Amino acid sequence: MKIEQLCKTIHRKPIIENIDFTIEPGKVTGLIGRNGSGKTTLLRLMVGILSPSSGDVKLEGKSIYANPELKKDIVFVPDTSEALKSYSVKEIVQLYRDIYRHFDEALFYQLIERFNLPQRGKIDSFSKGMKALFALILAFSTKAKYVLLDEPTDGLDVIVKKRILQFIVEAVADYEVAVIISSHRLDELEFMADSIVMIKNGKMESSNSLDALKTSYKKVQAVFPNGLPVELKASCSILQQTGKVFILVFEGDLDVAMKTLLEANPLFYEELPITLEDLFVTKLGGDEFAD
Repeated sequence: MKIEQLCKTIHRKPIIENIDFTIEPGKVTGLIGRNGSGKTTLLRLMVGILSPSSGDVKLEGKSIYANPELKKDIVFVPDTSEALKSYSVKEIVQLYRDIYRHFDEALFYQLIERFNLPQRGKIDSFSKGMKALFALILAFSTKAKYVLLDEPTDGLDVIVKKRILQFIVEAVADYEVAVIISSHRLDELEFMADSIVMIKNGKMESSNSLDALKTSYKKVQAVFPNGLPVELKASCSILQQTGKVFILVFEGDLDVAMKTLLEANPLFYEELPITLEDLFVTKLGGDEFAD
């Protein structure tokens, strides 16, 4: 799937601007950004629920907007299953069989049995965790090439989250499907994602493999008796400050950055492992710290 210069304006307000990246099969792509950054709008554009103001989404070189039959290879799981609550399991199976040409009913019931979900009754009687699992099982049973998930573990308990995350990882490996996950649970994305797309104010801040992203930054804890030296302020972001102790994130030419750090004569410094949460705060904005 290739997203090409995708833009969406609603009521004359730009929501998504010039988003451009590629999604590979058999990979998990994490979509991150602050609240209101346009992540859900982007997912709805990628599945064809919304039409773009400009730009395109292509599968095998063909536009999903000009060739709507391609949308059957994409399935979107929103952050709520309210749309399904009035249906019974049997009715939903019939609906998905009619919509998705490769819907695997045998796989669906196999997964339902594996996760001990009811095979009868209305979805409204399911618990929140059961609904989340059911929606994922439906999505992967379509055998769609691309599965788009919006906050798949939001509000779920630890045990259900663990089952869902394990299921997603296994499904990607077993079915060679591409999974795109929009989530604020950065620890979960760090566990699963092969690549990360960062969205800031409707624009793409970066798109890279998680490993490459981490090697482009360095996290350091350093102690300065008289505050952060002026020469360092332009080359790093302050992740945290406690008295004279600073946790800094450097990007760009890391050799030069470390040389500048050492020339500032810290009383003490050590490198720390960098996390996706650190990168989120650094790239997408976090708390401001006084000198």
